[in-house]
Amino acid sequence: MFDDPQSPDWAPLLEAAWKARSHAHAPYSRFQVGAALLTSAGAVFGGCNVENAAYPVCLCAERGALSAAVAAGLQPGGLMAAVVVTDVAELTPPCGACRQALVEFANALPVLLANRHTRQLHRLENLLPHSFTGGHFR
Repeated sequence: MFDDPQSPDWAPLLEAAWKARSHAHAPYSRFQVGAALLTSAGAVFGGCNVENAAYPVCLCAERGALSAAVAAGLQPGGLMAAVVVTDVAELTPPCGACRQALVEFANALPVLLANRHTRQLHRLENLLPHSFTGGHFR
């Protein structure tokens, strides 16, 4: 899984995700999340969750990282890997909204979930089977 020659070097992504997590704004849930995305150009973008007293306007770490990548020029098909880190015992996958946002940029995306002790690799298409994409409009 981690020794696959096609697999990215996870170390820079994990480092970026943990660093981003350290800046999370989670005063209500105390649940800090960090994420990092690797683009086909080799750039790494980190993001953290940003909570708000009005919960519907909260921003997840994955969509924060995705927004930074898009602002830097990311195009659909340009994502190569994603990492999501938390400091809780059970590994935490992206929420449904984040899965839907990520699939816009790469359906076959490898997604590494990690905490301080465990790592688990998934594919986005397995986390979001039968996804709704722009192809449904054609």
